[in-house]
Amino acid sequence: MAARRGEKEPLDAVQLNQLQTERVRKELKSQRLHTEFSVNPLHPVHTLTKKPMSWHDNIEETADEKFLNLIHHAALEPTKKYSEPQTESQEIGWNAPLIHVDRTDRRLHFPRRKTDITK
Repeated sequence: MAARRGEKEPLDAVQLNQLQTERVRKELKSQRLHTEFSVNPLHPVHTLTKKPMSWHDNIEETADEKFLNLIHHAALEPTKKYSEPQTESQEIGWNAPLIHVDRTDRRLHFPRRKTDITK
């Protein structure tokens, strides 16, 4: 059966195999195996700093107590860091919580519940 104008006839398995072997042969001809590598003297090399969180860079270094205390102090909440509020928005609720925590009030307390479905 003749193909219409602009349409190609589908290839059979033999023709597909010939196309694939030709393609593989051309690819293998152009590939080269490199086993030795060196730095290009014409290309400038930029040194990179070490990664601060990598475990192998920090093995020999001792922990700086002053730095660790600074990090732990920065992670504290503002009421434990400072004796008085630092901003206007911190003044709200600085000395006492805004609402009394009542565990029996079901509007604000959602404890986990066990039911037959969740067991």
